[in-house]
Amino acid sequence: MFNTLFSRMLATYLSVMLAILLLLGIIVAGMFQNQYISEQESELRREAEEVTLTIVNKYLDDDKRPVATEELVTTARKYDALLQLVFVDPAYGNVCMYDKASTKWIPVADTYLSDEASEIIEGANTRIENNVFRGWIDIPTMSIACPISTGEGTVVGAMFFHTDMSRTNDSIRKVYLDVLLSACVSVILAFLAVSYITGRMTKPITDMNNIVRRFSKGEFSARVKIASKDEVGQLGQSFNVMADELDTLEHSRRSFVANVSHELRSPLTSMRGFLEAMQDGTIPPEEYGKYLGVVIDETKRMTAMVNDLLDLARIESGQTVLKLEAFDINELIIRTLLTFEARINAANIDVNMDFDAEHTTVEADSDQIAQVVRNLIDNAIKFSPAGGTLSLKTETGKRNVRVSVKDEGVGIAAEDLPYVFDRFYKAEKAHTPSGSSTGIGLSIVKRIVEQHGETITVESPPGNGTCFTFTLKLCEQQAKPRPYAAQRR
Repeated sequence: MFNTLFSRMLATYLSVMLAILLLLGIIVAGMFQNQYISEQESELRREAEEVTLTIVNKYLDDDKRPVATEELVTTARKYDALLQLVFVDPAYGNVCMYDKASTKWIPVADTYLSDEASEIIEGANTRIENNVFRGWIDIPTMSIACPISTGEGTVVGAMFFHTDMSRTNDSIRKVYLDVLLSACVSVILAFLAVSYITGRMTKPITDMNNIVRRFSKGEFSARVKIASKDEVGQLGQSFNVMADELDTLEHSRRSFVANVSHELRSPLTSMRGFLEAMQDGTIPPEEYGKYLGVVIDETKRMTAMVNDLLDLARIESGQTVLKLEAFDINELIIRTLLTFEARINAANIDVNMDFDAEHTTVEADSDQIAQVVRNLIDNAIKFSPAGGTLSLKTETGKRNVRVSVKDEGVGIAAEDLPYVFDRFYKAEKAHTPSGSSTGIGLSIVKRIVEQHGETITVESPPGNGTCFTFTLKLCEQQAKPRPYAAQRR
């Protein structure tokens, strides 16, 4: 029944509100009842004093008794009450007065409370009791019992003044009904208000749940509508940011799959064509060596591509453990550069090396940093025009070393710069010539550098080549740098 957040919140809010309304209703009704009863008791006490004075001043006087009797009957009629007088002197006897037009007091008119009268006379105290005639009549009553004392303090009897509380109880009951009705109306209004508010609070969460389901079906364009700036609204904003990233990632993934499929299909198709041509005799035996060389080159390129994919997957999954050691970054750059000597000479590229010191010792994983330098140099050679210049530079700071690799190629468009290091970014947009790579080399570079806790940046002024710069932690025993520059062809 309460399997949704909306129903649980609604039930909780309504329960709390209903409890508060019920408590307030009971308190208000109780206060009204106590106030009403207190006023009734006060009025009853005042009237009892008046009746006692009438009895002492007039009723006990034989000459004034008829007048006193008429006044007492009038008082009883006024309050629709029953007045009973119990005297100590048998000459006065027991007297009962009430409105003869009313029949409700007849069953108890001659029922004198002898024991109570004796207690009142002996104790000379006043008390108020409720429903003293329970069992004789079905009328709720409030009775005041007080001694009849003369001016000298002599108690001559007891007076009982019984009033009908039916009207009072009806008024109190009406108050309870009004409170109950108000509570019911309040609950209905509260239900509508809480339903509306709870619905607005939970709607973004419900929308997010529905959007997640759409995401599971491959619909990445859905977004949550933000209608507030509270925690739920902030959650919706964060969800939309995540959705944007997922959408971008999914787009990149599809683009990457398409590119990789193309990169794999093209050489496989070419290799298959050459092999089938050799098989059916289209290619003569004397040319086998030429075409087998092409097949071998294609397999090497595909192997390099698969290795890059495995490296990226291993780095992103956190399986790569850094083996930090102190080594000379300048020496590593020179050793790596030598592996590209044949390509550099073939492209007639000049190499310019500008090192702050002959030896610059850094603390890092030398194998991974060698992969970073190798990828950046390989990328720069691809984009350097024939007769261009490849620049390698190291700058020593207080705590780190800045390593720069710069080419004189056409550069990267400004709109593509923010995405250069994105994984699965299209090869032609990742500073990689179309058809020569999968465009994940720079992603590997960025993740290796970040794994070391360092940064890498790219600058590409229009028509002025591209420069990649990354930082490495300077080893503590690094000596004071001495300028060192070299240029080779």
